[in-house]
Amino acid sequence: MKRSPWFWVPSLYFIEGIPYFLVNVVSVTLFKRLGMDNASLAALTSLLYLPWVVKPLWSPLVDVVRTKRWWILAMQAAMTVCFAVLALSLPRKTGEPVGAFVPALIMFYICAMLSATHDIAADGFYMLALSEHDQSLFVGIRSTFYRIASVFGQGVIVVVAGLLETRYGDIPRAWVHTLLGASFLLLILSLWHFFALPPEEAAPRAEKRNFGLAFATFFKKPGVWLALLFMLLFRLPEAFSVKMLTPFLLDPVSAGGLGLSTAQSGLIYGTVGVIALTVGGILGGIYAARVGLRKALWPMALSLALPCAVYLYLAVSQPSSLWVVYVCVALDQFGYGFGFTAYMLYMIYFSEGEYRTSHYAICTAFMALSMMVPGFFAGWLQEKMGYIGFFAMVMVCCLATVLVTALLPRRIRPEFGKKISA
Repeated sequence: MKRSPWFWVPSLYFIEGIPYFLVNVVSVTLFKRLGMDNASLAALTSLLYLPWVVKPLWSPLVDVVRTKRWWILAMQAAMTVCFAVLALSLPRKTGEPVGAFVPALIMFYICAMLSATHDIAADGFYMLALSEHDQSLFVGIRSTFYRIASVFGQGVIVVVAGLLETRYGDIPRAWVHTLLGASFLLLILSLWHFFALPPEEAAPRAEKRNFGLAFATFFKKPGVWLALLFMLLFRLPEAFSVKMLTPFLLDPVSAGGLGLSTAQSGLIYGTVGVIALTVGGILGGIYAARVGLRKALWPMALSLALPCAVYLYLAVSQPSSLWVVYVCVALDQFGYGFGFTAYMLYMIYFSEGEYRTSHYAICTAFMALSMMVPGFFAGWLQEKMGYIGFFAMVMVCCLATVLVTALLPRRIRPEFGKKISA
């Protein structure tokens, strides 16, 4: 009997999202609550993007060795163990020097490698296990459950950690138990997939044998350097600000922050913010489907860049009313979700051709690089400039978004986006 995709597609993309958000987002809150300074926090957690930057280099290995199903199950089992070990490697006191975080950082980097490899296998398995009709039918389902994982990872897990901090009066102990709980969740999902994932049929391997050629042809595409400039700079304001948003929410008012608790931060940024991001993304897709990418590009670029001004407002006014913070974060995340649609559609557009899968993987590597490099310096800049100066600098970076947007539209087919998004 053929196994329904409903048995495994939702859970597969939920478990794909949880480790990613634990590694790249929750780690910022974790290290901030344990007392790491902003400069070290931003630099060290930005490097966690590196496995997603370089994953195209080892993606052929996932094609050649074993099956995608085997890789999925192996990576899920390894991540379960990795997060448990990570929990036990945390410093036992807050305010320790950066050296005390080395064991936890090593485990985070291992988890990042495992998660990036799992992404390769899961996306490949999705294409192998489903017909073209079912791939189209379930693409919205996989996206929805990945976003649910985003809410769960950035919101629920952080809120749980905040509640445990209050209950125990011991921040390290609270995060140890939180990460052990996350590991147990991964264990349950891993066991489910052992039984739920269907057997895998052999797939043609033409593209993996020609990966070197696929890589070379990417850099011979017309307009490739402009495309890379767009991929690296379109999100520059967000790339700088994203690493400092959680520290900004958590830092005391005397240090220029908003002085929120861990649970409040999880609710505002990880739940309300992610929901606004999701709604913005859905509406962005609908808009692009109606007018095409070329016409949608300018409204989406401005939607992505300009709402960053809300953080400059919050840094200047430091409001005591939580509803003001909720509204500002929701506005920024809605705008980012709406504008990010253009970025994703352009990567699909630029990847068109014989090696579409490999070229899209290379695009996602540059996408990760665009977040990693600015994020690496964000904490140092914030400490030098203060939150007001830092968020003013972020607004200046909006000029980069405007510049690459001005250069791009004439290179996009007018009809592109209508057929892909429909």
